[in-house]
Amino acid sequence: QLQAYGGGLVQAGGSLSLSCVGSGRTGSRYSMGWFRQAPGREREFVAAISWSGSSTYYGVSAKGRFTISRDGAKNTIYLQMSSLKPADTAVYYCAASLYGPDLGTVPQIRTTHFDSWGRGTQVTVSS
Repeated sequence: QLQAYGGGLVQAGGSLSLSCVGSGRTGSRYSMGWFRQAPGREREFVAAISWSGSSTYYGVSAKGRFTISRDGAKNTIYLQMSSLKPADTAVYYCAASLYGPDLGTVPQIRTTHFDSWGRGTQVTVSS
């Protein structure tokens, strides 16, 4: 099971950090990631990280502004978001790829590559 924390309201240009704790055994070898979904829109890939933390992947909207990291000992991933824009307003979901492919081998990371999802956390960026 996954539990996300850290959503909230922030002004444009500000920063916010999300975290997601997995309740599985620590050291489990699976990639984890973040997606987001705004009202009326499809769920969008934000960022992902390999089980070791050595590989990270970012969606177009996140590159240069967001940073994903992982603490294997705590079974936790983090998403540090900066230079936030109103367009970043969405529900952010944490996900794990327990049985999915090596994310480094897929042409585009999709929701179908992840098989375990947490409840989302709302991020609202005011203008």
